[in-house]
Amino acid sequence: MPDQIKAMHAIEACRTAKLGGHLYMCDQCRHEVPAYNSCRNRHCPKCQSLAQARWIARRKLRVLDVHHFHVVFTLPDDLRSLVIYNKVELFDLLFEAGSQTLLKLGRDPERLGVQLGISAVLHTWTRKLHFHPHLHCVVTAGGLADKGSVRWIHSDRDYLFPVRVMAKLFRGKYLAELRALYDAGELSLSGRCADLADPEAFRILIDSLYRKDWVVYCKAPFGGAKGVFDYLGRYTHRTGISNHRLIEVTESQVTFHTKDNQRETVAPDEFIRRFLLHVLPSRYVKIRHYGLLAAGNVNTRLERAHEILGRAVAAPVIEPKDWLEHLRLLTGIDLLRCPRCQTGRMQVMGLPRRDTS
Repeated sequence: MPDQIKAMHAIEACRTAKLGGHLYMCDQCRHEVPAYNSCRNRHCPKCQSLAQARWIARRKLRVLDVHHFHVVFTLPDDLRSLVIYNKVELFDLLFEAGSQTLLKLGRDPERLGVQLGISAVLHTWTRKLHFHPHLHCVVTAGGLADKGSVRWIHSDRDYLFPVRVMAKLFRGKYLAELRALYDAGELSLSGRCADLADPEAFRILIDSLYRKDWVVYCKAPFGGAKGVFDYLGRYTHRTGISNHRLIEVTESQVTFHTKDNQRETVAPDEFIRRFLLHVLPSRYVKIRHYGLLAAGNVNTRLERAHEILGRAVAAPVIEPKDWLEHLRLLTGIDLLRCPRCQTGRMQVMGLPRRDTS
């Protein structure tokens, strides 16, 4: 709850006088424009574009010049309540089970016998803002050989691993570790999952989940090596809903776009409830890297892979001096050009005038 309250207060204050700001004045026509500070909360729909762009620029320096796959691991709805009350533990388990599924299949000598490179991003929502934890992974199509001479072994361009095999292995790893957490007394069993404090009820849940088909999705991302992290960047800093999806907001209802040009209308308190479901625990790391892209391999095995494959050609990373220049480089929008005369430059003159009306 404290994390949700903090995020809500930050978003409410974003780009308002509550956070302070400064006054711009045109050096030609003297036109004035107040500019208020942003909250920079990672859950704010208005504050993530520049952070996303910086992340993409840094990751492009490490991208391997090979084909990649997009794999999504999804938790079944039966676990929704348990995850809500144990976000850190069960989100960690989602990362662990998903990454280890891919790494184990990659190391299998009957398949590739390699160490893959994996970048994973946690998402928790559907287009209707329902709680739906899933993990987006971008995976190299092949990897460095685990045994013998150090060489790169390519996978089939159109095929990584069988989806059914990935789903069964992911299910087994997740449920085995979930049972271990339960047996160690490390799960919070309150609220809507209080009945699971009864070991028999928990056993029944686990048994039913073993019988269920878990959903794993796999496809190739677009754009080849150069576009891999542009593609992943769509998922890294996205929030539950963006401003452009809002259609209408009134005192009695909120209407927003969902999927396939459809729309959803809910009461304001229900909209806020759904949005706050996706606030992550404080300092929780939702982007992680494994295998060749793990921190311990970046300067060793990843560099060796680059030597073998040849480094992918990426545009040089230009470090802008401030966010205004960064925005101009990304979008071509120059916020320092006077919006009235279009020739003058906006200069910082001080604090915005207070509204005394």
